[in-house]
Amino acid sequence: MSQTLINNFPHTFRAPGRVNLIGEHTDYNDGFVMPAAIDRSVRVRVWPREDRKLEIRSENFNEVVEFDLDQKCPAPRHHWSDYVVGVAVVLERAGYRLRGAFLQIHGEVPFGAGLSSSAAVEVASACALAAVSHHAIERRELALLCQQAENEFVGAHVGIMDQFVALFGKAQRALLLDCRSLEFKLLPLPDTVNVVICNTMVKHALASSAYNERRAQCEEGVRILAKSLPYVEALRDVTPGQLELFRRDLPDVVYRRCRHVVRENARVLAAAGALEHDDLRQFGELMIESHRSLRDDYEVSCKELDLMVELANKADGVYGARMTGGGFGGCTVNLVAVEHVEKFTRTVPKEYEQITMLKPELYICRTSNGAEEI
Repeated sequence: MSQTLINNFPHTFRAPGRVNLIGEHTDYNDGFVMPAAIDRSVRVRVWPREDRKLEIRSENFNEVVEFDLDQKCPAPRHHWSDYVVGVAVVLERAGYRLRGAFLQIHGEVPFGAGLSSSAAVEVASACALAAVSHHAIERRELALLCQQAENEFVGAHVGIMDQFVALFGKAQRALLLDCRSLEFKLLPLPDTVNVVICNTMVKHALASSAYNERRAQCEEGVRILAKSLPYVEALRDVTPGQLELFRRDLPDVVYRRCRHVVRENARVLAAAGALEHDDLRQFGELMIESHRSLRDDYEVSCKELDLMVELANKADGVYGARMTGGGFGGCTVNLVAVEHVEKFTRTVPKEYEQITMLKPELYICRTSNGAEEI
């Protein structure tokens, strides 16, 4: 580090990854989701500089990237550093003038596993840049700015869920989020269960194009339904009964995409009620229904995900299992009674590997607080 450090000691911020317990592909339809922050985080240490440059060092990639905050019309490099640079660019455009800084990044959230390592990087970096520049930014605004960075700079058209739970998550709580109003409710997740995430170790190439296709199909459904239901602005506004009433107006594939989203919203709200009444069996049944819908109606599962879910649902002490994330590979989320976790982690991956010849990774997670200085 060639610049004279202004402070003798750095500040360190952490932001967690997340797992979505239920509510898949509902966020970009203005619907409901139920993620939980997990105890795997991205940490950013920050020191101020005397100039307007960022020096960003990744311990995971053993790389250093420099960025000049006065650069005109910065463009993404399609590189891990875009998640940090994009946040800086969006903060500046929002009127938060930044000072130069050294940032040292270390990530514990597995990359490419659908646990939102990107949002964790964005949120931890945003907290660090705001602090070193003496800006107090309200958390909802910070979540929206981080989402904007990923949408507009990185070029990934994500919903608000990941950044929001990275900021508002709480230990031993799931977070019910209304993706339209950003109202949320923290729900009890009892310590008698663990969230076990199973990484199938596959990611099929069609995931990105299929995501855009599903999003377009949902938008087509909204356009058609709005002709009969003028107040409909998103699938969030459609009830299951209304969807069935106007089913004939929709192409079959569009109808099935809409059916998943409409029913998934209802499942999320029912799952919230189950947690409030400490009914883990009902919650697990809703997880199983969610996976079937993602497999059959939304068609974003794959044989590896289906196998992992099938094996988990046969295991002792499992309340429910489902794919989590965008689909076509990645992870499943499993709600497992604490006393059965050790057996689960021995038997399920062994059976999966025997059939697929792939060695899965398992993450036994505790829920975590959102972003904070440490």
